[in-house]
This record gives sequence, structure tokens and C-alpha cells, in this order.
Amino acid sequence: MKNQNQNSIALAIKSFNTPINIINLLSSFFLFACGITCGIIFTFYFKNFSVNLQVINGQILNYSSLNSHPLSPPPPPSPRSIIPRVGLNEYIKPINVEHDMSDEELFWRSSMVPKVKEFPFKRVPKVAFMFLTRGPILLSPLWELFFKGNEGFYSIYIHSDPSYNQSHVDESSIFHGRRIPSKEVEWGKINMVEAEKRLLANALLDISNQRFVLLSEACIPLFNFSTIYTHLMNSMKNFVETYDQPGPVGRGRYHPRMSPTIKLPQWRKGSQWFAMDRDLALEVVSDQTYFSVFKKHCKGSCYADEHFLPTFVSMKFEKRNTGRTLTWTLTWVDWSKGGPHPTRYYRSDISVEFLKKLRSESSCEYNGEKTSVCHLFARKFTPHALSRLLIFAPKVMQFNH
Repeated sequence: MKNQNQNSIALAIKSFNTPINIINLLSSFFLFACGITCGIIFTFYFKNFSVNLQVINGQILNYSSLNSHPLSPPPPPSPRSIIPRVGLNEYIKPINVEHDMSDEELFWRSSMVPKVKEFPFKRVPKVAFMFLTRGPILLSPLWELFFKGNEGFYSIYIHSDPSYNQSHVDESSIFHGRRIPSKEVEWGKINMVEAEKRLLANALLDISNQRFVLLSEACIPLFNFSTIYTHLMNSMKNFVETYDQPGPVGRGRYHPRMSPTIKLPQWRKGSQWFAMDRDLALEVVSDQTYFSVFKKHCKGSCYADEHFLPTFVSMKFEKRNTGRTLTWTLTWVDWSKGGPHPTRYYRSDISVEFLKKLRSESSCEYNGEKTSVCHLFARKFTPHALSRLLIFAPKVMQFNH
């Protein structure tokens, strides 16, 4: 018996030590390790695959949701799986006037027009006050008084030199954060017209803006907000100054190569400060034909800002424009002293009598009837005039009424 047990042990040891059995053992161990590794990989893969199937476009979907009787409610989405919603509000009113669009992209985007005329939301028509400036709004305290209490009825857009630092503008100011992406502008050059189009295009992005007024940092309002708002909103025509002026500073600035797109008899002159409705603003930003002619040929002493809009509006939309002339413009200015620039007004020039004169010295036509409300704004007022304007203007112009 003892010998039999010893023989069995010896046989087992002999079998274990044979090369063939060692190879079989190693093969079995290798296959076992591969099985464990594959199991881990497939488990991880199918777990992620299940999550990816569940999260599509910020909504939770699974196989059971495709059936009419889901087996169980899906788990809540993780914060990263939810895509931010861009709805109607983001389309009709941009949250911020700053953006990274090029001019070409901006003009294309702003020229879009909805075909459905009825608005699917409550809309309060607004006036877009667009300031073309070198730097700050020099008379901002006066404008603050003008706008006070009329929130929701206006929008503000500022185009200033890119080098201007707005860090000193108080966060509580109505002008804070209202500068659009701006480019350098030179007096009398075509880039001034480009700045005007840039202001219009940015203002058009807000669907509630229905009237568009171009102003400078030297402009002041001559009436209170409600009077100006009502005058602009109820007007059946636009206010773009346009007139034919013979001589070197009028027709003399025309370039023959503008023909046949623009012919000499069609050439017009006028102030760059305007007020227009949304339909005309859309035409201005979407035009490429006439502006390209100006950009190519209106150089040097041509002064594109005095001729592009007057010529374009007179040629294409004359019936929709008042055609106000140099004697009664929407923005009052004094050219009586001659020279390339109008009269500037300082502190000593400001009085109650002077402001009343600006408000009522003219007579013009408004919606087919005579009126004395011809100048809604006036220029050029220096910062030195601000202290007296703050004293007299609110009383004369009846701010907050």
C-alpha cells in the first residue's frame, strides 16, 4: 500500500514536470487573462455606448422611449449634456451690442426681413439713437436727463474711434456698454459712410427699432423725449436732407466715371445727420451697387458723407423722403460764418432766448401740414456749454414731461 502511494506521487510529480503540461498550463493562464481583459473592455465600452444613446441634443432618449409604453423613466441629464437654447428672444433682441461679425457678415445678417407681418410677441416700437463720435459723449449728462423715465422706448448705439478707452464710463450710465465694434473714421472719407452703415446694421439687429437717428457727440435735443419720439414715429416720411447745388462744392464734386450708374443730374448734397424708418435703413445696409460706385470714385474733395445718402435716397426713394433742404433740416446748424465747419457754441452763447429760437424759428411741412417743429436736434455744442445747458435746457425743453 505504501509503495502504491509513493508511485502515485512520483507519477504526479513526473507529469507536472513534463514540458507538454507546462505549456498547457501557461496557455490556460493566458486565455484566462485575455478573457478577463476583454470582459473589462467590453463592459466599459457598452456602458459609454448606452450613455451616448441616451443623450442626444440635450434630451434623454433610450430604446424604451421609442415604444409607446416605456419601461422606466430615463435618468436626468448631466449639465454638460444640455445644449443652451437659442430662442426667439435671442433673435429679436441681441443681449449685447458687441460681436465678432465682419462688416460683410453684419450687413448680411441685418438685412434679413421676416415675411410674416404679424409679430408673434408683444413689441414696443423704439427709436435707435446712433452716435457717431471720436471719443466719449461729451454732453452725456444732458442726454441722461433727456432719456430718463423713457426706458423701453429707445436704444443707444455708439461708434467711436477704436483707440478710445471707455473705462471712465460709469456702469450706471445709459451709454455704458453701448459701443458697437468700430473702425477708424476720417472726416470726409468713405469710411465715414461705412461707419453710418455699421451703426444702422447693428441697430437693425433689434427688431423693435423702427426709427433710426444719426447724431454726433456735439448734438443736443431741442424737445423732450415724448415730443421727439411721437414726431418720428408718426411721420409718414424720412428725414434725409437732399438738394441739388451747382458749383464746385455741389455738382463739382461729381466724378464722370460714376456714370451710368449715377449721372450728374442725379447728384445730390445734404447733411449726413438723418432720421429714417426701418424700411429705408434696410435698403441702405443692403445696397451694394451705389455704395461700390462711391467707394471707387468719391475720393479726395468729394466728401462721400455729404453725397452718398442724399444721392441714393433721391434716386431710389424720393417719394418716401421729405427732401428737407439746408434751410430747415432735422438737426439745426449754423453755417452763416462760412468755412468747412459750422459755428460752435460755448457757455456764453447759451440762454433761454437762444434755445427758444432754435425750437421755433422755422416753418416746415409735417405729414402734409405746416408746423414749427422743424429742428428736433441742434449742433455744434462744446463741453464748455454743458453747465448752462443743464440749467436752462430742462426748463425750456420740458424734460420729464
